[in-house]
Amino acid sequence: MSDLQKYINKRKKSDKEFEKNFDAGYQEFKIGEILKQARLEKGLTQEDIANKLNTKKSAISRIENHAQDIRLSTLQNFAQTLGKELRVELV
Repeated sequence: MSDLQKYINKRKKSDKEFEKNFDAGYQEFKIGEILKQARLEKGLTQEDIANKLNTKKSAISRIENHAQDIRLSTLQNFAQTLGKELRVELV
């Protein structure tokens, strides 16, 4: 386990507000990072995706960096543009 992970675990145990906010923030970060990595794997720029989705590069940047409150239809369109399938899973 990395030093960072040890710190996060320790902080979560001692600070419930941190734990709540960290987990929610991580999920938002994770969605954006998954989209960004898929885009990079395809060799596409944010501008390329924006053009395909009829939006602005700044909108793609917001999605990749702050994926909070993103619409499911936007995720679906982003995934299709990358030749990917969007799956939603409840566990």
